Amino acid sequence: MSGRVRTRWWVTGLGAILAALGVGGGAAQGAAAHVIGATPEAAGRYLVLLGGCNDCHTDGYAESGGKQPAESEWMTGSAVGFMGPWGTSYPVNLRLYYQKLSEDEWVQMARVVVGRPPMPYPSLHAMSDEDLRALYRYIRSLGPKGVEAPDALPPGEKPKTPVFPFVPVMPGG
Repeated sequence: MSGRVRTRWWVTGLGAILAALGVGGGAAQGAAAHVIGATPEAAGRYLVLLGGCNDCHTDGYAESGGKQPAESEWMTGSAVGFMGPWGTSYPVNLRLYYQKLSEDEWVQMARVVVGRPPMPYPSLHAMSDEDLRALYRYIRSLGPKGVEAPDALPPGEKPKTPVFPFVPVMPGG
């Protein structure tokens, strides 16, 4: 089989697989890709892991060298800030935050919210409603725990907590 025929077969096969999965041009109009789990909570747990939510929203995770903390500690926020030109932002304790919102309020807010780095808001905006609901249900299933994170600080205000500096540095400078 020539390289050209082999490549065409591979691309055609990939297209068929993606269409079957509902990705790309073969997807039904208006259908959004989303994670499917045994339960919405299982899908939400997977999204927390896949999205790296623990990196910021679980106290001590970033400092642990990637060691996964006990699930009972997940999503409790952190008093370690992220400082950059935007000021200092703190990862919200989502387990407490979600107690204040209904599922529908969360989905509506997640569609439009824009905040400070390093939160990847464009990724949140791109998620399907089903995935946003799965995240909500999983984090709510963990129950309330911990304390509120500190309020964000404007540029120039000195934080009273440890921070990760997000400042570009020129090589050799």
